[in-house]
Amino acid sequence: MIKLFRYIVIVIVIAVAAGYEVSAQIPTNNLQQANGVKRNLQPRSNKGVGKKIEAARDKFLSQQLELTDDEADKFWPLYHQYQEELKAIRILKRLNGKSATGSPEKELYYDNQMLTTKRRYLDEFLKIIPSSKISILYKSEQAFNDEVIKQLSERSIRAGN
Repeated sequence: MIKLFRYIVIVIVIAVAAGYEVSAQIPTNNLQQANGVKRNLQPRSNKGVGKKIEAARDKFLSQQLELTDDEADKFWPLYHQYQEELKAIRILKRLNGKSATGSPEKELYYDNQMLTTKRRYLDEFLKIIPSSKISILYKSEQAFNDEVIKQLSERSIRAGN
C-alpha cells in the first residue's frame, strides 16, 4: 500500500513540475450558467500523467471495494462519468474565484451543483452496489486524497519549499 502511495506521489510531483494548464469542457446540460465556456484539460507536457493518477486511484479503490465482476462492469463507467462531472464543476468554481466578478452566489451555485451531482450519482451507485460498499468508496476516496496530500507535503518539506 505504501508503494502505491509513493507511486501516486511521484506521478503527482511530475504533473506539478510539468505545469498543468487547467481548463474544462463544460457539460451544458448540468451547468447552463457556465455561459458556454469551453476549454480542454490538457497537460503542457508529460501527456497521460492525469491518467496514471486516475489509474492509481482506481486500483486503490478496487482493492478497497472488492467488487464482483458484474458490479465492476457496471460501476467503473458510471464512477468515471461521476468524476468527470465533479471535475468540471470544481474547475468552474475555481475559474469563478479567480475572476474579478466572482460572487458568493456563484460559489454557492457551484457548491449546490456538486451536492446535486453527488446525490444523483448516489442513487445510481445504489442500483449497482450495496450502501456498505458506497460508504467504503467515500471513505477510501478521502483516505487516498489525504495520503496524496500528506506525501506531497512531506516531499515539499524535504525539498525545502
